[in-house]
Amino acid sequence: MKKNLNVDKLGEMIKSKRGNKGLRETAAEIGEVSASTLSRIEQGKLPDVETFLKLCDWLEVSPEKLKYSQPPSSSKSEKEIIAHLRADKNLKPETASSLIKMIELAYRVDGKKH
Repeated sequence: MKKNLNVDKLGEMIKSKRGNKGLRETAAEIGEVSASTLSRIEQGKLPDVETFLKLCDWLEVSPEKLKYSQPPSSSKSEKEIIAHLRADKNLKPETASSLIKMIELAYRVDGKKH
């Protein structure tokens, strides 16, 4: 997933939106995300899916906006991501299904661009 997600851009967007606010204040505003997690993401670390989606909501951006413009184009990557989502026992089935639909759509849209 890290190859497809622009974590640097995500970190920059978080820093930009929180401005002069501290990490703890920002984490409280987002909810259920720790200040240390925000710090790690701002330093370019990959968040888990749940945190990523919360950050997208807080940033008011589509998860699509944080993809690299040229992700791996093989359908193998898509299948691997979907398999991981289906196997993730931490995700509710509805959440995994929604993410899978989003990923399938993203690959279809990107496939039309190439």
